[in-house]
Amino acid sequence: MSETCNHDCSSCSQSCESRDPKSFLEKPHEKSTIRKVIGVVSGKGGVGKSMVSSMLAANFQKKGYRTAVMDADITGPSIPKAFGITGRAMGNEEGIYPALSKTGIQIMSVNLLLENVTDPVIWRGPVIAGTVKQFWQEVIWDNVDYMFVDMPPGTGDVPLTVFQTIPVDGIVIVTSPQELVSMIVAKAVKMAQMMNIPIIGIIENMSYVECPDCKKHIEIFGKSHVDEVAAEYNLPVLGKIPMTPAIAAASDAGDIESLDGDWFATAIPAIEAASKA
Repeated sequence: MSETCNHDCSSCSQSCESRDPKSFLEKPHEKSTIRKVIGVVSGKGGVGKSMVSSMLAANFQKKGYRTAVMDADITGPSIPKAFGITGRAMGNEEGIYPALSKTGIQIMSVNLLLENVTDPVIWRGPVIAGTVKQFWQEVIWDNVDYMFVDMPPGTGDVPLTVFQTIPVDGIVIVTSPQELVSMIVAKAVKMAQMMNIPIIGIIENMSYVECPDCKKHIEIFGKSHVDEVAAEYNLPVLGKIPMTPAIAAASDAGDIESLDGDWFATAIPAIEAASKA
């Protein structure tokens, strides 16, 4: 414990032996039912966490689960765009109701509360972290089997708030093939370990481009190092997602739920198994 500790852990990044992360867990809204919470994280931005969060939710929904996405990336919200949701979230004296996607996925994002979706969110860390807590405590989540939390990049206030206040069952780390992968994964792994959050595995995004003629995988960022890094931390690689016009087009068109592909064939059973542990 630091000599300057004021015993308010809500915005503290120190790892204290006397701190039990579970002691800060908050209950969701009394009318909410949320069975499993999966965080989607990365040590840096621009690796496609929001896309992976959206696609995981869509794939689990197709399997018959009731899914939800909490967009905790408050200053860079993009989840509603991927699902084609343009309206605003509604609420009453009981609480806030998430928006519903075409297939019934429940969505909550700050963009659903703003007057204009292009308005910037220029808030300080504690306010942003408080908004994420409101998404957990004041939104009425209806009978959710799997909630995917799209986390902001890095290891700041919001990831700390999520890990401390929400009962996260496990995290999926998203990375890309560049040389920075080792550092990206290391940051996410170490924070999860400090907060006693189980790590389900790693998904590599933008892994390759498939030649339309010969189907050869072209590694445009150079040779991937994700398998080596995963082995270093004894983690499984849950999938390697290609750079493909179909994914980009579906995301831009707000039609992420229409995508078909076997990119999550390993990730889905791994998440199911981890959440049953």
